[in-house]
Amino acid sequence: MTITAVEFFAARLAFQTDVADVRAALASGEPGFVLVDSRSKQAWDQGHIPGAVHGPTADLPGGLDPAVPVVTYCWGPGCDGATRAALVLARAGYAVKEMIGGVEYWVREGFPLRTPLGDVMAPADPRTAPVMAEACGC
Repeated sequence: MTITAVEFFAARLAFQTDVADVRAALASGEPGFVLVDSRSKQAWDQGHIPGAVHGPTADLPGGLDPAVPVVTYCWGPGCDGATRAALVLARAGYAVKEMIGGVEYWVREGFPLRTPLGDVMAPADPRTAPVMAEACGC
């Protein structure tokens, strides 16, 4: 089966989101989804996205409401953890997207992480995020 470029890119947008869009949705107060950190307890405790719930892949769907869409994330683009979690949820009938970039790009864009010592954040990395504007314009 051959798919067109339109079908390919439309599918990517239907099943993936990025850290900037997730941040904007969370900031709205009504994101329309639950954000699931699929990493281990140790990784969660080290630092996670404020507003996320902890749901290691092995524990999914773990009490999530099947009527509420889910966005999964893990460490970053070098990790398939969020993809595996999204697959588990999709097989269980959930509407799900994967947050591309994971924690790595969340931090690189200068967004906060919740840690045992409180929320921490680093300046945005000028190689990966806009530093003189609120959005990248893409």
